[in-house]
Amino acid sequence: MSDNQKNISLPENAYRELHAGETYTPLMPASTSPREVTPYSVIMGVVMAIVFSAAAAFLGLKVGQVFEAAIPIAIIAAGMGNVLGKKNMLGQNVIIQSIGASSGVIVAGAIFTLPALYILGLDAAFWQVFLSSLFGGLLGILLLIPFRKYFVKEMHGKYPFPEATATTEVLVSGEKGGNQAKLLAVAGLVGGLYDFAVGTFGLWTESVSTRICTWGQVAADKFKVVFGLNTSAAVLGLGYIIGLKYAMIITAGSCLVWFLIVPLVGSLAESIDPAAMASLLGVTRADLLADPQALFTPENLFAFIGKPIGIGGIAMAGIIGIVRQSSIIRQAVGLAVSEFGGKSGAAPAVERTQRDLSMKRVLSILIATLVCIFVFFHFGLLDGWVQSVTAILIVFVIAFLFTTVAANAIAIVGTNPVSGMTLMTLILASLVLASVGLNGTTGMTAALIIGGVVCTALSMAGGFITDLKIGYWLGTTPRKQETWKFLGTFVAAATVAGVMIILNKTFGFVGEGALVAPQANAMAAVIQPLMTGGQTPWMLYFCGAALALVLTSIGVPALAFALGMFIPMELNAPLVVGGLIAWFVSNRSQDKALNKARFDRGTLIASGFIAGGALLGVVSALLTYCEVDWKISGWASSNAAEWTGLAMYVALAVYMTWHTLQAKKDE
Repeated sequence: MSDNQKNISLPENAYRELHAGETYTPLMPASTSPREVTPYSVIMGVVMAIVFSAAAAFLGLKVGQVFEAAIPIAIIAAGMGNVLGKKNMLGQNVIIQSIGASSGVIVAGAIFTLPALYILGLDAAFWQVFLSSLFGGLLGILLLIPFRKYFVKEMHGKYPFPEATATTEVLVSGEKGGNQAKLLAVAGLVGGLYDFAVGTFGLWTESVSTRICTWGQVAADKFKVVFGLNTSAAVLGLGYIIGLKYAMIITAGSCLVWFLIVPLVGSLAESIDPAAMASLLGVTRADLLADPQALFTPENLFAFIGKPIGIGGIAMAGIIGIVRQSSIIRQAVGLAVSEFGGKSGAAPAVERTQRDLSMKRVLSILIATLVCIFVFFHFGLLDGWVQSVTAILIVFVIAFLFTTVAANAIAIVGTNPVSGMTLMTLILASLVLASVGLNGTTGMTAALIIGGVVCTALSMAGGFITDLKIGYWLGTTPRKQETWKFLGTFVAAATVAGVMIILNKTFGFVGEGALVAPQANAMAAVIQPLMTGGQTPWMLYFCGAALALVLTSIGVPALAFALGMFIPMELNAPLVVGGLIAWFVSNRSQDKALNKARFDRGTLIASGFIAGGALLGVVSALLTYCEVDWKISGWASSNAAEWTGLAMYVALAVYMTWHTLQAKKDE
């Protein structure tokens, strides 16, 4: 390994808040001119976008999971560069990752909403799916660019950016090689094989709960109290990177739902009139009377009560965030307007690593995109100017306002609550469209297409802020990332549309042997009563919104707390375990330099867990899709497998702690 390679590492202040007067200098400083956009990086990025869009769409609709493509693409990009003997590939690999990562976010936006058209007995042509995904992706890019500097530079060190951190570590280690690359590879192998053993062979359970014990089963059945813990290596690594503070806040939201709200509602089940309870849970009275105990499980109460409260909290947290960031929004809009009306030569020189697309160009493309969306709605979906104008206003206002919410969520927890925000979009869109005379099947089609555009826009905003943060840490040119992201969006949208049409014709989304599409089924369940008459849990949304206001007033981050209410407990509790490990290893010694070395080593190990879990998780899901069943029958669902899972998880946490503590100050 050359001396230059040995010196490849992120600056010491990459992940922490800066001191007064301190600045961050990226790995590739502004004074350098790294190779970024080349025929190789563009072609590789497009190939990654096609492959991962197709894979994510197949797996998301068949298995119900959309994997994040950024980390696997970063691993492939770094690996291919090494195999081909290419040098100084860091800038090109960021472009490959940025173009290719369009796949996951476009897929999430499309498959969360558009299959609901088929589920409701409606139809969707290729051009409708393609344009919905394309326009949503373009909106997400354009609306985020004005906020790039705020999120990635001004808030330096204030947000953990877990996925961006893991991807950055992968790219740096791939470029550096040597001990760091070996450490990342070993951690990736351990985490990947650990998760692969669960997903493919069922050697132990993916999650454990208090039902493993007799007293836990009694507590779940009688008191509706249950605690779950996901045993995934990837989620453990995610918790380490998020840190103890945010992990505790997120899990506190879960604790409120699972340990207070769910048991409280469950205790009232026998004293409430069945008709009122059926209305509260969103089920028919006949279903309730047929098997009330089956409905009143902690999991169902979470789905029917906890998640709607979480949605209300996310929505209000978003509104609060919009109000608090109103000055930033005004500055971004003011900059766009002033630059659009001024002379191009009037702008001061900006260093390469902070050079965005000009606001004049962004605003021009945004206006053109909105005009195209209006034409799409007016001539392809709706009748009348009033309905078309209403639809375009819904899309723009909600996408614009919630762009910062999506970016905030990704920055904090690494998970975009896009399904929750899209549900709110569908509810609002349905109410507004119904007020202008649009309902029935036409109304459902319009609302779902509108929801698809907004969902994709928010998904893209959340995913793109990850790309830009990676570029900020490493020192790529934002303008080049922003420009070529458009190409990735176009390729991903076309691929997803084609795959979805093929899947609908081959498998369908309704009936025996149909694709699962769980998110789209949820969207269909929400929108149908709104457009045809039915119950909507307005009171639960209001409760969540009120809770967010209270949390904000006492200084608790409402968005993180509401995310905890919306995301299942079993996925949040492991974040605390990872956060505790991070706190322990970084505070164990009196030597601050040693603590820093240990924390950095742990970050690399955690990134390896996430990367390995993501890569072999794709392989495991592909085997499931191909109906390759290697699971040990009977054992995988047994109590013994759950105890084994708990033991293996403890062993994994101990291994991570021990391995992290082996760090030396001179590493």
